[in-house]
Amino acid sequence: MKYVAEQAPEYSNIAKKTIMIPFKKQETKIIEYISKEEFKAMINQCDDSTYLGLRDKVMLMILYNTGIRVSELISLNWKSFKEIENNKSTYLFVTGKGRKERTLPLWKSTTELVKEYVHTYQLQNKTTIFINKNNSALTRSGVRFRIEKLLLMASNECPSLLEKNISVHTFRHSVVMNLLQAGVDISTIAIWLGHNSIETTHKYMVADLEIKRKAMEKAGIIDNSVPKYKPSNDLLEFLSKL
Repeated sequence: MKYVAEQAPEYSNIAKKTIMIPFKKQETKIIEYISKEEFKAMINQCDDSTYLGLRDKVMLMILYNTGIRVSELISLNWKSFKEIENNKSTYLFVTGKGRKERTLPLWKSTTELVKEYVHTYQLQNKTTIFINKNNSALTRSGVRFRIEKLLLMASNECPSLLEKNISVHTFRHSVVMNLLQAGVDISTIAIWLGHNSIETTHKYMVADLEIKRKAMEKAGIIDNSVPKYKPSNDLLEFLSKL
């Protein structure tokens, strides 16, 4: 309608009235994420003694540790992992949207698993460390297929996985929620994810607060410990005069 108003001034009055119609209100969906118990159930489905099992385990660990995009995941090679001499820690260097580079710290368990995987299957000089059974680079659809298969297998151990609409991107949501619950500030998380604006990351904080609110509601229903606020007459009188 804004375009119509600009391109066809004779219809601007109708266009403006149309723009003024408010959007239909709908309930905002809470961002879904994978809990630590659900992630453990998925990891348990990976057989370390096989190439595919170890590869899938490395893939899950990196996704849940860093929250990188699937496009960033399938482009990782051995040079993407660098050890910092001063603190003896390993960091992942990724290039995201707009060719922006960022550095992400890795858990010690993730680092050890990546090293075992790369050295066992001699992947140091490959263009990507994620190779499929046909000896080609793993694709986005290939990652999605493996995640869906692991989810189905893990649902026997953790049925709550079936109640969620989980995709590869859900791991990105999971990392954010874990960081928020650990007390990491939202600006740091925005840098971690490679967001241009902090506003893009703000939705996760809203989701975290909503989850906590619902948890408090449940606690209140159980023991009736959450009091309802009742304003005093003086406060109501003061507000009515504003």
